[in-house]
Amino acid sequence: MSIKGKKIVLGITGSIAAYKTPHLVRLLIKAGADVRVVITDAAAHFVSALSLSTVSKHPVLASVSDGANWNNHVELGLWADAMVIAPCSANTLAKLAGGLCDNLLAAVYLSARCPVFIAPAMDEDMWIHPATKANIAKVKSYNNKIIPVAHGELASGLVGEGRMAEPEDIIKYLSSYFSDDHKPLAGINALVTAGPTFERIDPVRFIGNFSTGKMGIAIAEALAEKGALVTLVLGPTHEQTSHKGITTIKVETGDEMYNASMAVFNDCQLAVLTAAVADYKPAMRSEVKIKKQDGDLNLLLTKNKDILAALGKIKVPGQTLVGFALETNNELENAQLKLESKNADMIVLNSLSDTGAGFGHDTNKVILLMRNGEKIPFPLMTKKEVAGAITEQIIKLRYATETV
Repeated sequence: MSIKGKKIVLGITGSIAAYKTPHLVRLLIKAGADVRVVITDAAAHFVSALSLSTVSKHPVLASVSDGANWNNHVELGLWADAMVIAPCSANTLAKLAGGLCDNLLAAVYLSARCPVFIAPAMDEDMWIHPATKANIAKVKSYNNKIIPVAHGELASGLVGEGRMAEPEDIIKYLSSYFSDDHKPLAGINALVTAGPTFERIDPVRFIGNFSTGKMGIAIAEALAEKGALVTLVLGPTHEQTSHKGITTIKVETGDEMYNASMAVFNDCQLAVLTAAVADYKPAMRSEVKIKKQDGDLNLLLTKNKDILAALGKIKVPGQTLVGFALETNNELENAQLKLESKNADMIVLNSLSDTGAGFGHDTNKVILLMRNGEKIPFPLMTKKEVAGAITEQIIKLRYATETV
């Protein structure tokens, strides 16, 4: 099945439907998933931690601290490929909608950087109440997935809507989502810039930097995996990609990268500018090698065009613009200024002061700065993992924009 190998956090809340969750865990494991279970205090009245730990082969987590150990909700949220909250009571639904965080499950939810699937379970009168409908709409706006409720016998003895989807149906829903056919960026044209630019001084010398393009290529591949058709404008580097969803345009100078980016941006719904474009270029380029002479050589430099700023000026509703900021000092302040002045929707900040981050490494450590003021830090990860995290945030950002 398509959820084979997926890391899944199962959150269980206080509903009579919780008695079905050991069966759900069994089905997830049978499908090849690795499952960690988090329960609320109320859920423990309906299903035992012992039965859940037995079927999941892992301890069941119920609190941030058990007195001896701290259960790291951030680490768990980052570990997961998906979080499933089943059953989700009306009370927990309200907490998710309002961002309340008074238990471990809510803390994991707020820390999760993965798709979240919610299987509501409540009596029909609660399900059709305007407050519940408003909460459903709100959690949907956060790009969470609502697994439809079923029609049937309810805990009250009545028959109607509000019954949690059966475990088999939840498995089918997850399998459909993670199938190869599900591409959240299908139909999206994306522009990605990557690598350095070389600004020639003469036929043998240039101004450049140490960018390899690894980060940008990883993002291009992550976007393509989610269904986007990507145009990769790639500066001079030995790195390359053969992904069938990516068309590569190779350039050398900042002007060439600017022209290529401007040419395709109008047809794109998304642009992620990771390239380390040289800020300056020689005002004059010698057509012959400059010979060494006595005394100093004065080199006059002029500014290159600012691609992020240029695209920010012509961006229209429906287009998402993401920029990168590599800083060595006053990192957050400089990145925030870039976010605002360039009309970007997100800035990815990485600092050369962080060990293992920046040019030449296979790892990176970033902070995402959003237009709403939110700052989302990530630990040191491989560049492929960072690209996946950025892509998931782009998907969430685009979904939220489209539903406003």
